[in-house]
Amino acid sequence: MQIRHNHSSFITHNVQLNDEYHYPFRFSQADVIDFARVTGDNNPLHLDADYAATTPFKRPIIHGMLSASVFTKVLGTEFPGYGSVYLGQTLEFLRPMFVDTDYEATFTVKTLDPAKHTAEILGEIRDRATGKLTIRGTARLMHREAIQ
Repeated sequence: MQIRHNHSSFITHNVQLNDEYHYPFRFSQADVIDFARVTGDNNPLHLDADYAATTPFKRPIIHGMLSASVFTKVLGTEFPGYGSVYLGQTLEFLRPMFVDTDYEATFTVKTLDPAKHTAEILGEIRDRATGKLTIRGTARLMHREAIQ
């Protein structure tokens, strides 16, 4: 089964092994500035184009944790949906991400434990233009209605 992203509120999906969910997104420089303000991470690599030009990235990059925040947004509100409880998350930051660039996160159900209502869901973020993998991680979730 493959589930495509939609914007309906309060959806819960009953997940099955190997189900996939796709979520296209992008971040703006304003998002990066807001994240820096909220977290206090004002590293010039994210905020200062002149400084970033002197780095291997040549331009400002998005905070890794801002990029990965897509995982909690989707897993907590869309797939499996509202009522999900995060039990853990691994993350690998494989390539830098940039503002005003189109990305797509793909979530794949890898394991299910119906007795405990838990699942492990692999999340992968790719640059939509190049197909290159930028972030990969596995979330462990509990959801009493969606994981049975």
